[in-house]
Amino acid sequence: MTSGGRRSRFRILADRFRGVGSDGSMKFADLNILVQWMMAFDQIPKKDWYSILGANPSASMSDLKQKYQKLILMYHPDKQSADVPAGTVEECIRKFIEIDQAWKILGNEETKKEYDLQRHEDNLRNMGPVDAQVYLEEMSWNEDDHSFSLSCRCGGKYSVSKDEAEEVTLISCDTCSLIIELLHYS
Repeated sequence: MTSGGRRSRFRILADRFRGVGSDGSMKFADLNILVQWMMAFDQIPKKDWYSILGANPSASMSDLKQKYQKLILMYHPDKQSADVPAGTVEECIRKFIEIDQAWKILGNEETKKEYDLQRHEDNLRNMGPVDAQVYLEEMSWNEDDHSFSLSCRCGGKYSVSKDEAEEVTLISCDTCSLIIELLHYS
């Protein structure tokens, strides 16, 4: 999006946001507009959504939901006392929005799967640089376990299942720390 497009989107959201309450205060129903505004200006950086919910990546969906429900009630703007300093209220609203965003990603099987995949690839990128780019068609097919594999220069191998091959872009060697990028012919 161009900076002009961002500016226009900001103006629309700002206009919708003005005069929300008679005292200019933000109501709960308008938190969605705030989230849209933050996302329009890329102010929601990459976050560890699991840690926001205080959960382990291997937690079940019911555990994630339970943690979400507990936190969302704790930080809900309507649950904050009236005598709390303004800075604390703003922090609670930020935390509330973060918790809600975490649940929107982790509470949906499809978005959770995409997030977990991206997280895995980010972890691989942090391990080291990509050693080579390889087309899937250059890898050997193993009929026994329905996977593709390629020998690594260390003697280990890169392997990926047929299903994973459609989604994964980085594969690590099972022996060393080398990583390859998986490419597909267009």
